Amino acid sequence: METRRLHMLAELARRGSMRAVAEATGTTTSTVSQQVAALAQDMGTALIEPHGRRVRLTPAGRRLAEHAVTILAAVEAAQRDLSPDAPPTGTVRVAGFATAIRAQLLPIISGLSTSHPGLSILVREHEPAEALNLLANDEADLALTYDYNLAPAEPDPALAITPLWTAPWGLGIPDNVARPSAPGAPEIFRWFRTADWIGNSRNTGDETVIRTLASMAGFTPHLTHRADNLDLVQGMIAAGMGVGLLPMGTSTRPGVHLVPLTAPDVVLRAFAVARRGRDNWPPLALLTDLIIRQSAQGA
Repeated sequence: METRRLHMLAELARRGSMRAVAEATGTTTSTVSQQVAALAQDMGTALIEPHGRRVRLTPAGRRLAEHAVTILAAVEAAQRDLSPDAPPTGTVRVAGFATAIRAQLLPIISGLSTSHPGLSILVREHEPAEALNLLANDEADLALTYDYNLAPAEPDPALAITPLWTAPWGLGIPDNVARPSAPGAPEIFRWFRTADWIGNSRNTGDETVIRTLASMAGFTPHLTHRADNLDLVQGMIAAGMGVGLLPMGTSTRPGVHLVPLTAPDVVLRAFAVARRGRDNWPPLALLTDLIIRQSAQGA
């Protein structure tokens, strides 16, 4: 059903003659007649009938004309909403990992309620694979994800990926154990080759980094425990349960010492990810831009 045909019918109901419709729409009476006839064929019922030298709408035509007004208004509203120049309104569904939500997203949301009251943000905490799955199933509009330089994620050409920030990571160890003096990540890993290792329970990137560096150090790590909460990882390290990756610069609890990893460095890389074609939707484009700015301030 073409909206142009509905428009002709709605105008005919309002103006009462095909000539008046033609004059108002800048077309010909013949064109108006053809469009109404084609609409009648689409609907499978007569929409107009002779009335003296003119025509009038049938009962079905009047009913469809009433619907046409509602349909055309909805189409116009949708066009305004989806226009690149439209003010950002609607709901943006964000799925992302806890650090990005806490540091980049939450500071933005409070300000949006004042600057863009028509914009709503729904937040779901997820690790990268989970967030990307929600994005693929159209259950999220924006995914905040990460990978590591030693465990890069496979690029997907269907996704628009925007780098946000990077952060060095180190090795968290109990502070009451001997630690190596030699620099270099492989040497540090080799020192703890007999230790139990703590990996991430919901993301494989951490384990890939651990196994890569352990391989460079000439051993296979004993990955015993898994947790995705960094506070819990610190608690396990402090309890002497093993060693695990932690972001540098984080505040460590008593009982935990953080050893820098270099040569090679271990770097977490954060991204904002959206489906191509959806990324220029005004509410999503605005939110992504604000997250980029927030990331730059925190860099």
